[in-house]
Amino acid sequence: MQLHYGLNDLKDFDLMGILPIILPVIMVGMLLVLIALIDLYQHRKTRKDVLIWTLIILFVNTLGPVLYFVIGRKDSEKS
Repeated sequence: MQLHYGLNDLKDFDLMGILPIILPVIMVGMLLVLIALIDLYQHRKTRKDVLIWTLIILFVNTLGPVLYFVIGRKDSEKS
């Protein structure tokens, strides 16, 4: 039983086999980021901490836009 894989084993890795699984996940993540940034831009005058939310959306991958829609959109409702 081989427990350690080396760099030579990467040549046998089939990227095209897992691409149909990974591509939709990447596309959904990018779409969430795009929609969150558009919403943040459209409501930038009523939102608090626009710069911080932009950084969270961009750098916290899929979780960032979800946090923005759950927490960040409520900032303007309280004001």
